[in-house]
Amino acid sequence: MTILVVGSMALDDLELPSGTFDDVLGGSATHFAFAASALAPCRIVAIVGSDFPARSLRRLRSRGVALDGVVHRDGPTFRWGGCYPPGFCGRRSRYTRLGVFARFAPEIPQAWRRSSTVLLGNISPVLQARVLDQVRRPRFTAIDTMNFWIAGERDALESVVRRVDAVFVNDEEVLQWTCAPTIFEGIDLLHRKGPWVVVVKRGEHGAYLSCRGALTFVPAVPVRRVVDPTGAGDAFAGGFLAAVDRARRLDGPALRDALRTAAALASFAVEGIGADAMARVRRVDIAARRRVLSRLVRPD
Repeated sequence: MTILVVGSMALDDLELPSGTFDDVLGGSATHFAFAASALAPCRIVAIVGSDFPARSLRRLRSRGVALDGVVHRDGPTFRWGGCYPPGFCGRRSRYTRLGVFARFAPEIPQAWRRSSTVLLGNISPVLQARVLDQVRRPRFTAIDTMNFWIAGERDALESVVRRVDAVFVNDEEVLQWTCAPTIFEGIDLLHRKGPWVVVVKRGEHGAYLSCRGALTFVPAVPVRRVVDPTGAGDAFAGGFLAAVDRARRLDGPALRDALRTAAALASFAVEGIGADAMARVRRVDIAARRRVLSRLVRPD
């Protein structure tokens, strides 16, 4: 069993309540891979520029992440600047500089086209479709998306979502995409678009899983000190798909179990700065966070 993620690898410049941090390792595929690799083998397809630090690639390889699908091009790496206010109530994008990411045309290595689990990261739906055209009968496929694609490439997004098993969105994106008055009606409408699994990420307010309409909720793991929430949603998806990849059966109990693993991984992501926050997370650490969740929902 192996996980393939196609998405961005980036360098972030962050203004956090604790200070300003430049050249922070980021990108959706990076956060996802650090989380997933704690439990399962992971492969990345992405593009980086000539300024991408070699030490960051070494950190990923040390976690067992395969990087044969990472293309190196002359020019600057995708860079995002973000600012978080005290209390992390929202965030402001200071800038987005695509760099070489503007020329990203994902090509899946031949040996990877039979990956068992595939995440189409938060990239253009046109590129997500390109990936689906290359992979061969994966056991489970999922996409992540955002308000930008929902508003600007809705037709392409609707076409892609019909071809996957699962979709990851946050609560605002559900309402924007479906125009539903509530999250729960929005989930039903997303199911009608194709995926039999819908996961709604709600940050510190937990997450909902709908498996063919059967709804499950998991709270967020309480974290005493949030340092940097960037990439927590990608880490959540990494934990979820790693658990799915390891599951013997793709049924309701397995997916509900994956939801708890996802919440555990996301809690580690907010405790440090950048994707490196996940670099030392071990299975025993994940098991401990899952026990915290069990005590939350079953206090007796």
